[in-house]
Amino acid sequence: MKAIQITRTGSPEVLELVDLPIPSPQAGEVLVKIRASGVNFIDIYYREGRYKAPLPLIDGQEAAGIVESVGEGVTGFQPGDPVAWCNVLGTYAEYAIAPADRLVHIPEGVDLRLAAAVMLQGLTAHYLAYSTFPLKAGDTALVHAAAGGVGLLLTQMAAQIGARVIATVSTEEKAELARQAGAAEIIFYTREDFEARTRELTEGCGVDVVYDSVGLTTFEKSLNVLRPRGLMALFGGSSGAVPPFDLIELSTKGSLYVTRPTLKHYVQTRDELVTRAAAVFQAVKAGTLQVRTEHDYPLANAAQAQMDLAGRKTTGKALLIP
Repeated sequence: MKAIQITRTGSPEVLELVDLPIPSPQAGEVLVKIRASGVNFIDIYYREGRYKAPLPLIDGQEAAGIVESVGEGVTGFQPGDPVAWCNVLGTYAEYAIAPADRLVHIPEGVDLRLAAAVMLQGLTAHYLAYSTFPLKAGDTALVHAAAGGVGLLLTQMAAQIGARVIATVSTEEKAELARQAGAAEIIFYTREDFEARTRELTEGCGVDVVYDSVGLTTFEKSLNVLRPRGLMALFGGSSGAVPPFDLIELSTKGSLYVTRPTLKHYVQTRDELVTRAAAVFQAVKAGTLQVRTEHDYPLANAAQAQMDLAGRKTTGKALLIP
């Protein structure tokens, strides 16, 4: 099978297209023929070595496909089933092994490409909006990178709940996408100070929550736009890691809360994974959650896909197609 393997960490050039044997599922595992694999910032972190994993490794950890075979003791899945999963390394390939307890069935009527596109980012948006800071009607949320994969899904969910979304974007094209997703106000972070503009839009009161996937370049100002006892959900670091800071700042800025959530802790149990995935798939099937998937790359072009993602040249979801 063809796969994208990393034997050393570093720049995109370390992503090598190689031929490997098709793996065999062991007890509790499932072999899946991949139809589409999602490209995410976490893949870049593994490639760079920011996140550690034994080498060599096959990058990627989100996919959808068709069950090829199952290992001993697996129940609930059989060859031919359409399935999706995330948070399991090894999806930049034609075939992949996944633990059966991390797989979810794709409901009839949901395209496999959409399922691959929505697993990691859709579940992330869901836990942010419904669990990390459970939004309610009348809340105000600042969403950074609102035209990105998570940003567009999170903006839709927040707006449908009845929250007011202030979206930061870089271009007019991305602003239009954020508006279509339900953003009430747009801030062009490339030409205006988002801190000052957010304060203006909230009449100095601040926002209830900031959803920040950018990190280094936005963190300090994001704290400054929170209302007293507001919450910062830092769920990514596309601009770099946030340096250590003195927690006393949280008290001086208004007894603020800061959390660094990650998806695996919001799908820890089988029940939570299935319930959250079902909610996202149902929204996709009903058409209430629109997923943008206009960036398809051949598997061999994984390096270009990651460069485009890091360079903010994509909107919505980027996919690798084996």
